[in-house]
Amino acid sequence: MTGSYNTCLLIDDNYIDNFVTRKLLESSNFAKNIVVMPSSSEAINSLRDGLVKPDVIFLDLRMPIMNGFEFLQAFEKLNIDKDAIKIFMLSSSLDPTDIKQSFDNKHVTQFIHKPLTKKILEELAP
Repeated sequence: MTGSYNTCLLIDDNYIDNFVTRKLLESSNFAKNIVVMPSSSEAINSLRDGLVKPDVIFLDLRMPIMNGFEFLQAFEKLNIDKDAIKIFMLSSSLDPTDIKQSFDNKHVTQFIHKPLTKKILEELAP
């Protein structure tokens, strides 16, 4: 896979998950730039301030302070080109309500169960 995306934003509060997912994204050349943020609020601030302009976001669901769904609510209010960004929920949740709520959000492209794999990345490439 060649760097199909310019910038990938990974939002997850788990250090180990971030480390593993980042290594997979790098080894797969999924994106030219990979930005990792440990909190949704930090990601919202960076998006709002134009510090990061991702083509794709991998968003964890279960995080303290601001969870994935709260991120999506804040994301909706941002004055940026939201249609240019694909959001993939990346979660270990098996709760059907979480999955349905993810798909009901117009900004979520797909719900992916952790862990992310090379095969899944190949399917997500444009």
